[in-house]
Amino acid sequence: MDAPYSDLIKHRVIHFNPLHPEPDQAGAAALRLQGIPGMRLVRPLNGLTLEVSYDLLQITLECIQGFLDDWGFHLDNGLLYKLQRALYTYTETTERDNLGCPRGTTNCTQRIFANQFARQNHDCRDQRPEHWRHYL
Repeated sequence: MDAPYSDLIKHRVIHFNPLHPEPDQAGAAALRLQGIPGMRLVRPLNGLTLEVSYDLLQITLECIQGFLDDWGFHLDNGLLYKLQRALYTYTETTERDNLGCPRGTTNCTQRIFANQFARQNHDCRDQRPEHWRHYL
């Protein structure tokens, strides 16, 4: 049975730990999450709460939280929030498996970090044409 597309758009609220040097973690996280494929809405509700909507076929909450953790944000690890995240992770994994999306094939893991790296202004790009790069 196919799920309607509106059921594949997930709306979640992410809570951050207040014991962090950045007082507006939600605002900073919203700026980082804006260009990620599959993200529909990223809106800070206050300094510690972030509302996100995303397409489950392209990205999962587990992946979003992994990005936030890798970028140095601290999620609230209270018992209620841990249980909530575990439940969302389980239901999203099950839903993706039922839709035929194998685990680990989201468009997020390596592609998003590569896109973030490509957007940064740095001097780590090789200016030589592709065919010249193989000679060294």
